[in-house]
Amino acid sequence: MPFDRHFIDQLLNWFNIHSRDLPWRHTYEPYHVWISEIMLQQTQMDRVVFYFTRWLERFPDIATLAFAEEDEVLSCWEGLGYYSRARNLHRTAKLLAEQGNMLPACYESLVKLPGIGPYTAGAIMSIAFNQDFPVVDANIERLFARLFDIATPIKSRENKKLVWQKAAEMLPAGKSRIFNQALMELGALVCLPKKPLCSQCPVIHWCKAHRLDMIHERPVLLPKKKIVFIEMATGILVRGGKILIQKRQTNDVWANLWEFPGGRLKEGETPQQAVVREFLEETGLHVGMTEEITSVRHSYMHYRVILHGFFCDVVAEEEKEPALHAAQENRWVSFSELHRFAFPAGHRKLIDYLRNNSGI
Repeated sequence: MPFDRHFIDQLLNWFNIHSRDLPWRHTYEPYHVWISEIMLQQTQMDRVVFYFTRWLERFPDIATLAFAEEDEVLSCWEGLGYYSRARNLHRTAKLLAEQGNMLPACYESLVKLPGIGPYTAGAIMSIAFNQDFPVVDANIERLFARLFDIATPIKSRENKKLVWQKAAEMLPAGKSRIFNQALMELGALVCLPKKPLCSQCPVIHWCKAHRLDMIHERPVLLPKKKIVFIEMATGILVRGGKILIQKRQTNDVWANLWEFPGGRLKEGETPQQAVVREFLEETGLHVGMTEEITSVRHSYMHYRVILHGFFCDVVAEEEKEPALHAAQENRWVSFSELHRFAFPAGHRKLIDYLRNNSGI
């Protein structure tokens, strides 16, 4: 069946009834759409709503974000991961502050801004400004793989091009804001990855995979990356009621985030040995373990990390200041101050454990 006006009407009517009440949909303020789109790049919707609301409470507009300190921006972003997104938001806000504190309603101008690629620029043009730009996210890819019964990997270059072409062809003039969101919402709420709710689909009559009984074979996916397991250890050094933290280098993984000294275990090394070695290499301090805290687990991309945490103390008699062999800055801070600094997920889990299970 062709994708005619009836298809569009069915889809838009469904969206009008079933769309979720998301905060950035209340006004479609360009700043709100921009922030939500950046957050949604690597994060599930149910988590984004909480972080979006918290973000707007602290940074209600471009000007406020532009004049904030980077540490505060990263701290507010903490929990969303992929911190380059937050740094790019900050950089872009500074650029926009010099140009009137407004996002440009121009695709070519948007794609020149840090962190805004073709997809995000198109989403802003479509959702914030209701301009006729197609948008394709993972939900739409899955939906189209079924609508068109695409029998080869949906993430292949050829199929990505095909899906974008189809999205552009189907786009009703003057209704891109609602149409693009309706497609994404249908993929998110009905055309689910493992258990699609076909009986609730408003456009089931146009679905080729459904007619061919191929719903559960679509989309065809590329092989998943092999899971990589990493074991790490870190030490919390306390001196005079203060804890040593250090800021990662700008070219490191988790750049500009704060951490407790530590690192990855070498082959044949115990977590305690790794802490001693890493402290010496990173700070020049000789430490010993005084107490095991706990081990926490976290994941990012295809990595699975276990982080062992220890309290430690300086072994040598002299209390020299830590060196900066692997960091750009260090500080001695109280436990109550740690919430002001952005930490990688594993270190934040360790802090949360201490908050709930320790008297410090």
